[in-house]
Amino acid sequence: MARIALCQLTSGDDPEANLKLVRSGVEAAVSGGARIVVFPEATMARFGRPLDAVAEPLDGPWASAVAAVAAEHDVVIVAGMFTPADGRVRNTLLVTGGGHHRGYDKIHLYDAFGFAESDTVAPGATLTTFEFEGVVYGVATCYDVRFPELFRALADDGADVVLLPASWGAGEGKREQWEVLVRARALDSGCWVLACGQADPAATGVTVNPKAPTGIGYSLASDGFGRVHASAGPGMETLVVDMDPAVSARARTATGALANRRI
Repeated sequence: MARIALCQLTSGDDPEANLKLVRSGVEAAVSGGARIVVFPEATMARFGRPLDAVAEPLDGPWASAVAAVAAEHDVVIVAGMFTPADGRVRNTLLVTGGGHHRGYDKIHLYDAFGFAESDTVAPGATLTTFEFEGVVYGVATCYDVRFPELFRALADDGADVVLLPASWGAGEGKREQWEVLVRARALDSGCWVLACGQADPAATGVTVNPKAPTGIGYSLASDGFGRVHASAGPGMETLVVDMDPAVSARARTATGALANRRI
């Protein structure tokens, strides 16, 4: 059994201020017994502001400070940040702690619903998994959830759990899509999918660019049978989830979703 915290928050423009949110979120998560602490996509700085001005490498001051927090509390932290790319940035998930310090660059960019992430963000190309306390975790970011083949590939690489930070765009039907997609990807892959979104800025009293995907809240945890074990509301909230990785093998055996593939 693994205990994982999903820290749903609203990040702002300033990476230093957002780092304080990470510190307080980890402290709360650790007090609840969590060993992995997941923050949303764009924790370092929200969408809707110039991203190249805040982008830093994984050995830069922001990621190094997060690594220090992980080491202090002996946990793994997963948090969204931005790293430099030629002429653009990369939308990177930092995975740090537990002997790890690496990044996953978001593969599927949010060129949808009138937003063009690829204007400022370069896509990644490589899947990322990591092992912690005997469990293999995959990572994915927000819009990746619309692509089942990525989650199946992570399962093929040994993942029993996928951690999914997001900054989900608001709009008609978007909450329903978010919840259906998280549960569907869990069913497709047999993995647990633990999805941590940015909180709804309206619920937290923060003014943001209304055209940017700055979050709706409603983080949730689904097992490989599509059952929801925990869910949040729209505001700032921390979910602590007890996750049994053995459920993933049982789900795959029952559904045959991986074994019976023909294409």
